[in-house]
Amino acid sequence: MDVRSRLAANMKALRKERGWSQEALAGEAGLDRTYISGIERQVKNPTITVVERVAKALNCRLGDLLD
Repeated sequence: MDVRSRLAANMKALRKERGWSQEALAGEAGLDRTYISGIERQVKNPTITVVERVAKALNCRLGDLLD
């Protein structure tokens, strides 16, 4: 599994664990819902800064998203 696939799967799993919609995660991370959707569908290639914002919103480590 490549890094984009791991990011997408881990992000979606952590989001769902919290019972959040894509819109809720987007709001917490200060991103657009369509961008969150694009990351989860692997059509967007986020910068490390965006991944950090998502990690902070999900209250997890960067590694939790990328491992």
